[in-house]
Amino acid sequence: MAKILVVDDEVDLQILIKQKFRKQIRDHSYEFVFAVNGHDALEQLQRHTDVDVVLSDINMPEMDGLTLLSRLNETHSVLKSVIVSAYGDMENIRTAMNRGAFDFITKPIDFTDLELTIEKTLKHVNQVKQTLKAIKENNILKMYVDETVLNFMNTRKFESSLMENEMVDATVVFIDLCSFTSISENEKPDTIVKLLNSFFDMMVKNILDHSGCIDKFIGDAIMAVFKGDFHLDRAIEACLKVRSEIASLSPVLENMTFKPNVSIGINSGEVVSGNIGSVNLKRLDYTVIGDVVNTAARLQVKANPGQIIISENSYKKVKDSFHCNKVGDVKLKNKSNNMIVYEVIA
Repeated sequence: MAKILVVDDEVDLQILIKQKFRKQIRDHSYEFVFAVNGHDALEQLQRHTDVDVVLSDINMPEMDGLTLLSRLNETHSVLKSVIVSAYGDMENIRTAMNRGAFDFITKPIDFTDLELTIEKTLKHVNQVKQTLKAIKENNILKMYVDETVLNFMNTRKFESSLMENEMVDATVVFIDLCSFTSISENEKPDTIVKLLNSFFDMMVKNILDHSGCIDKFIGDAIMAVFKGDFHLDRAIEACLKVRSEIASLSPVLENMTFKPNVSIGINSGEVVSGNIGSVNLKRLDYTVIGDVVNTAARLQVKANPGQIIISENSYKKVKDSFHCNKVGDVKLKNKSNNMIVYEVIA
């Protein structure tokens, strides 16, 4: 339903509008709101924020229609105004158009012309709204999809590559924000989300700085993947930086003793990389899967707050570059044999 604000100090016009558009009003196609001058119109717009079109006279007490036009352009950029006035000289028409009027109708009103003008104006308003919605959706999409992926989606290879997959050598990292779920019992949802996102922003920055990529956010945890030269070294360096920055933070909530900390699991090896999901549902997630990924997640579960846990195989690859301590044998879920794990110190 379109909402139209009629601004005119002639009360008779309100009666005429209701009579001439009674069918549209009855069908809930149009809803009319009335004001007697510019000041009244601005007050009505505060009450009715969903007004699409303003029909305004020029000569009115307190605030005339041309002044109202200027005020509307400052605060209501989406809605469009049509001047309906007996002052149809070229000077008034030019002034109205320069101040943002979409169209100009002279009195006495030809209601057939008025109806067509309203339809034309509403069509334009809807086009503007659709454009703004598309821009907003595009900006939101950019928040969820990497720019490289968006560019790739515009290439011919995109559709044919949706179901391609490959084996790659990579390092998978799981970073969990310890004890964060306890905050939800005492804080507002808005506070929880903003706080969690601030932690994620810090972690993501360090992961990207070390040429890693964010695979997904899982509750209050991050799964990241590092590929290319020295991917294991870069992954450990990023995690050390994350742990250091988290540890340097002060308690973040005055009414709680919550002190942010992370537990981290890292594993390295061959993974399957590809689009995983449902084609029928049109939901695919470009991710990595395999035993390396599962083991990294289970190593994170075994890590205490502040610990970075790696497998013995990973330790052998980086022992000359990082100071690590042996933790010992641990039992991992769905693993038949215990695994020797190490803690990365520095």
